[in-house]
Amino acid sequence: MMSVLPALLFFSLMLNTPLFDGRSFRGWEGDTARLWHIRDGALVGGSLTEMVKNNDFLCTTRSYKNFELTLNWKLVGTGFVNAGVQFRSQRLTNPAYEMTGYQADLGKGYWGCLYDESRRNTVLARPDSAQVQRVLRLNDWNEYKIRCNGPRIQIWLNGLQTVDYTEPDPAIPQTGVIGLQIHGGGKAEASYKNISIEELP
Repeated sequence: MMSVLPALLFFSLMLNTPLFDGRSFRGWEGDTARLWHIRDGALVGGSLTEMVKNNDFLCTTRSYKNFELTLNWKLVGTGFVNAGVQFRSQRLTNPAYEMTGYQADLGKGYWGCLYDESRRNTVLARPDSAQVQRVLRLNDWNEYKIRCNGPRIQIWLNGLQTVDYTEPDPAIPQTGVIGLQIHGGGKAEASYKNISIEELP
């Protein structure tokens, strides 16, 4: 019986766990009174009628280190239309609405990119734009798969691998929360659904 326990523990770590139940903000925190709401089983940030003044994030209440995260997203709007999925990230205190950490970016010129939000403030990895345009569904639902294992970060957009990046700086945190962004500067909405995570041993 003792030999079975490690195998059961390993199996439990590999389970794919939903992060959003489609009905409530359970497991998430953020500006749910003003900027974030739930519509048709999706977490929706921003507004199509009013300018989103600042970046804003809805975040998980717990941190993750090594994992495979999958989710569907849709980005619509006018003006500067941008969003992203933060991971291995932390909230800032000044300003409190910002985050720092890795981001799987969304938006014109940034689809499928790995961006370093409020830290190095640069694109760490950028895919071939022609390949991205072949798989991207504008103003419709798309899928991201984000895999973090040690210093290696991989991102897939609708099945196309857009990022295979190895972090060279050992001082960069390799754990943190997951955050859903709506970027300031436009009348825009970012929607996220079917969010699940598989923690890696």
